Amino acid sequence: MKTLDALLAVSILSLSSLALAEGGGDRVYGQMIQNNQQAMARYAAENGKAVAEIVHYEYGMKLDVKKVVGITPANKSCGVGPSRMTYEDSNGKLKTVEYRLLGDNCPNGG
Repeated sequence: MKTLDALLAVSILSLSSLALAEGGGDRVYGQMIQNNQQAMARYAAENGKAVAEIVHYEYGMKLDVKKVVGITPANKSCGVGPSRMTYEDSNGKLKTVEYRLLGDNCPNGG
């Protein structure tokens, strides 16, 4: 488990620096999402869980989050892009929700 945590931390830090270098373009978003999906598939396999189906968030959707497993980092520009959160619900089932997120580098705080 500590190995997985370290792997996720390194992946997130690597992706953050890549996003800065690339300016947060579509290619970077695609790579972040792909890396997240691969990491979550490894997590599912290592923990004997089914790979989570990706559900697109809708306003007002109720989420039963017991443990957050992984989140894609915010983009480093001021654009809106996809992000994913994978979590275990109160029954231990692995779930992933995809949503749109404003980058964290907007003038005047967004």
